[in-house]
Amino acid sequence: MLFLIDAQLPAALAVAFRQAGCEASHVVDLGLATATDGQIWEEAVARSAILVTKDRDFALLRAARDDGPVILWIRVGNIDNRTLIARLLRSLPQIQSAIKRREAIIEFVGK
Repeated sequence: MLFLIDAQLPAALAVAFRQAGCEASHVVDLGLATATDGQIWEEAVARSAILVTKDRDFALLRAARDDGPVILWIRVGNIDNRTLIARLLRSLPQIQSAIKRREAIIEFVGK
């Protein structure tokens, strides 16, 4: 499974996911730093990627459709990147289980 990390999340998250044995790319890695939501959505679809985002619009769009990428919706307050990454890595087995269960939207609240 490939994780596509949206622009408002740190590029270090993609690095951390790769170090944890996952495939991961940040939108900057793909030349999509200034891409529209639609372009990022299409890239996730084309790559069969899990779209990792803090953007509520992606979750709403996916909830309204029967198709599209899996959305890993990051819903945490203002925390530093190191803490965010540590919490996501700690929750990675549960996230991967939700993906395998074919959940369309996986909400991560950061605990």
